[in-house]
Amino acid sequence: MNLRLPFANVGKTTIKQAAEAPLEDLIEQSLHYANRLLKLMTEEDVHLLRPHLEPVMLETREVLEAAHEPIRRVYFPEDGLVSVVATLPRGRDMEVGIIGRDGMTGTAFVQHDDRSPHTTIVQAPGAALVMEPAALRDAMDRSPTLTALLHRYARALTMQIASTALANGRSKLEERLARWLVMVQDRLDTDRFAITHEFLSVMLGVRRPGVTVAMHILEGKGLIRSVRGAVQIKDRDGLIELADGAYGMAEGEYRRLLGIRS
Repeated sequence: MNLRLPFANVGKTTIKQAAEAPLEDLIEQSLHYANRLLKLMTEEDVHLLRPHLEPVMLETREVLEAAHEPIRRVYFPEDGLVSVVATLPRGRDMEVGIIGRDGMTGTAFVQHDDRSPHTTIVQAPGAALVMEPAALRDAMDRSPTLTALLHRYARALTMQIASTALANGRSKLEERLARWLVMVQDRLDTDRFAITHEFLSVMLGVRRPGVTVAMHILEGKGLIRSVRGAVQIKDRDGLIELADGAYGMAEGEYRRLLGIRS
């Protein structure tokens, strides 16, 4: 797999800023969780995890899980963006899932497996909290409420992957691109981010000329502005409308499963 991921300067805290910040500051920040799963946990469940959570910075292209290899660490992103990428021979890679501060890596482990057939790789750098799988298993064994929450999130991620499969099979390329841009915006909390056509061709599983055409369509409709390797979202509602139902189902299931009111 040879992914070239472009998000070198995206995220509330850059890698350079994090390197310059005292570790104590990062730990203090981590106690006020931005990760939604951690925020949804009961005080007792957070107490089980907190001693094992270590603040780290995720770097672009960092592999968090390698396909078919044991999961070594579980990450709860505080910001930034992580891709779940499926691969086929001869470089036929394609993103099948997106994880940000809405979730966690290691859902295979949550579901009593020790590895995944997919690679999990950092798209956009950012802060995260990380722990050893054994510590997470011990906490889950001690807490039915924690286990239930993480199982529901794993289910929600499965729904996202299924929605991506449906979009890839039935939606036009410009509709899939619109959906993807809104999903990224959901997790990065910004309307402007770096992106290249080469990267999008991997994420969407298409050739670069097709990406160029789709970008021109969105720009022609006034939905985005594309300049020098960056995209600015100008009309989020318009992108959702253009996605023609491809965006919304998985998001609704996420809210339902985790008990989040709109």
